[in-house]
Amino acid sequence: MEVLPESQVCQVVTTVDSAEAADVLARGAVEARLAACAQVSGPVTSTYWWQGHVESGQEWQLVLKTGRTRYPELVTFLRERHAYEVPEILCLPVVDGEPAYLRWVVEETHAR
Repeated sequence: MEVLPESQVCQVVTTVDSAEAADVLARGAVEARLAACAQVSGPVTSTYWWQGHVESGQEWQLVLKTGRTRYPELVTFLRERHAYEVPEILCLPVVDGEPAYLRWVVEETHAR
């Protein structure tokens, strides 16, 4: 496979309300080849506006590495399985990185 530009890779970030939910999403996305890898961090404390009030709570952050072409399918996967009414789903472009790692991300998320 040819070396692809960095713009072919992105990180997708979401948060969930438990370590178990994060693990389920991480494993499911990787098994479906929608992400080459996923990292779970937490708990973290989030403070946010919700329905007119400031709320705080513990969350677990999930960072998924994927190819840009798989991003739409990954978003669908996350929305269908996410417990939140309005889930955080952010796509962060990768502007530079180790070429071999970037190739690996794209190869592992290539639709089979």
